[in-house]
Amino acid sequence: MTRLPRNAAYLEHGPRRVFAGSTEWPGWSRGAKDDGAALAALTAYAPRYGEVAARAGVEFDESWFREWKVVETVAGSGATDFGVPERVVAGDRRSLTGATATKWARLLEASWHHFEGIVATAPASLRKGPRGGGRDRDAVRAHVEEAEESYGVNMSISRKLDPEARRAEMLDLVVAGGSGEPIPGKKWPLRYAVRRIVWHVLDHAWEIEDRSK
Repeated sequence: MTRLPRNAAYLEHGPRRVFAGSTEWPGWSRGAKDDGAALAALTAYAPRYGEVAARAGVEFDESWFREWKVVETVAGSGATDFGVPERVVAGDRRSLTGATATKWARLLEASWHHFEGIVATAPASLRKGPRGGGRDRDAVRAHVEEAEESYGVNMSISRKLDPEARRAEMLDLVVAGGSGEPIPGKKWPLRYAVRRIVWHVLDHAWEIEDRSK
């Protein structure tokens, strides 16, 4: 598998939940109860992902995603049902180099800026869920940084770095690019690492945004 269309998507089937994710736009992944609902959710989030692309200076048109081309379906796990798109797919095993690596690095950096912009305007106390659950703003921000420490380990980045230095090293690794093989000594290919990080950042950015209303 090499070049895929910009509307290429994959489906990850958990026991009770499905994630639909873009293979070409890192971090754009949404879950729902079945394939159709997951793909519809992905489309519904096009305007929100478009804000990130605009911040990155990357061309993006919502009309490209009125329909999705599903190129792969993989079996998920309990993590999928819990709300995490965890599977490495065939599209992740392609090389990430040149202009595409630069584009993905810009989208990664833009996702961080987007998240911080939402945090800056959100109230400290966020609306709770129907059972009173959910972290408040600062706890969500701390969770994102803590997760990136673990993600950094999967990119061979030291835990000892502070969040800003860790993000800078992540960007350097993405711009440098890589083959479709896992990062040396690790299990994640570079494309999957970027997808996973951007998804986590944006998922919580949109959560804060929604729970601020």
